[in-house]
Amino acid sequence: MKNFKLFTRNTRYLLVAALIFLSSCKKLVEKPSSVIVPDNFYTTATQVQSAYTASLNALWGHNVGYQAYMDDFNQDDQIVRGDLNIPEDYGAELWAAHYNALLNINTAIKALKKGLPGADKSQTDVLIGEGKFLRAYNYFMLVRIFGGVPLIIETTPDPVTNKLARASVQQVYDQIVSDFTDAIAKLPVTRSADMRGLPTRDAAKGLLAKAYLTMATYPLNMPANYAKAAEMAKEVIDSAHYSLVPDIKDLFSVATQYGPEMMWSLNSNYQNLGPDPRIWSDMRGFGDICAEPTWEQAYPKQPRKDAFIETTLDGVLYYNLGDYWPGVKKFQYDSPADFAAGRSIVNMPVIRFADVLLIFAEAENMSKGGPTQQAVDAINKVINRANGYVVNNEDPLATTSLSMAAFDNKVIQERNYELCFEIDRWFDLIRKHILKQESLPDVQINFSSDDYLWPIPTNDIKVDPSLTQNPGY
Repeated sequence: MKNFKLFTRNTRYLLVAALIFLSSCKKLVEKPSSVIVPDNFYTTATQVQSAYTASLNALWGHNVGYQAYMDDFNQDDQIVRGDLNIPEDYGAELWAAHYNALLNINTAIKALKKGLPGADKSQTDVLIGEGKFLRAYNYFMLVRIFGGVPLIIETTPDPVTNKLARASVQQVYDQIVSDFTDAIAKLPVTRSADMRGLPTRDAAKGLLAKAYLTMATYPLNMPANYAKAAEMAKEVIDSAHYSLVPDIKDLFSVATQYGPEMMWSLNSNYQNLGPDPRIWSDMRGFGDICAEPTWEQAYPKQPRKDAFIETTLDGVLYYNLGDYWPGVKKFQYDSPADFAAGRSIVNMPVIRFADVLLIFAEAENMSKGGPTQQAVDAINKVINRANGYVVNNEDPLATTSLSMAAFDNKVIQERNYELCFEIDRWFDLIRKHILKQESLPDVQINFSSDDYLWPIPTNDIKVDPSLTQNPGY
């Protein structure tokens, strides 16, 4: 898989180089009748929205971004084939995808602040809120993967001609908090049916709560942020704009991918397809991304496991079939015709209501010195649904009698079960500083404290010597 990926990457670079060479052979127009640059290109709200769409396509488009490089997260304990041997330039494509996205976002925000002809203040404010939301999301991903990164916003001098050193982790989070806070003030509470994929105020609150929760843990370790995370998550819960899908089997259906639980996602449709659904299935498809058998076998028996993980083929368990791994069933809820044709319109969640409930439970417990009844109620909503609303000793309900540490462990384990394969587990392992202890024994021998960050791409360091490499690479 990795060798094939390296081949395709090198091929892509050769194609780009060839296109540049061919285009350089064309005659240049020496006296253009007009010049369009980023500062004067954006004149309508539609153009700005297109820039935001382009930024998302950099992250979630055909064979690019997280669609193409989801298996980079196999270093967690859920996805098979991880070994904690993280090579040079690991994740370089995601670094490039995020900075390509930020280029579109920043130029659009800059134009909006200058003013769009014909756009009133309320419309402009919403568009700025969307831009701030998207920028905060991009930096939230970057800082958790790479640590401190170059911080580029709409007022930053041209980064091509002005070299930019890495900002500190704290400085990046300061920008994330600022942008999400501004987005909360400007984004609408709800979206119309034709704009249902766009971010809302509660989506910004949910992601800000998650950012605060991360700031409370490693590497910043600022526990005062637990209370901020709990407060922000509680606002989402109390708003009653979102709720859990009652039947776990319906959670990842196409019918529910825009609500009531999905708060914001990387969207797929027939114009912008998601990854081939067969990559999630080892027994019925390609098996590019499968569950680690040890992890699957430790997963509690409950309706949620049946809905999220593919373990049988025609009633026969995968480990009785030979060289097979358990599949990721939660992203296989396309129609049979789409599955057979290798096309998917299933979204990849970024923030959903179950995540917010678990954020609140963790933050409330840690900020109050033990589980409150509200924290217990929040996690038990997730557990109850997972168990089909019956008592299950393999995944028992939480109680206020648990110690702070025991309740915290239960929340992290529940996140492990509920949010599996949603680009979430790796970040929990990092922020809770439990990467080594949660890795398989044969993987632990490869562990280094340097594994908590991925390497800064070497090409970027060559271009900009002010960038420094993460330790161990």
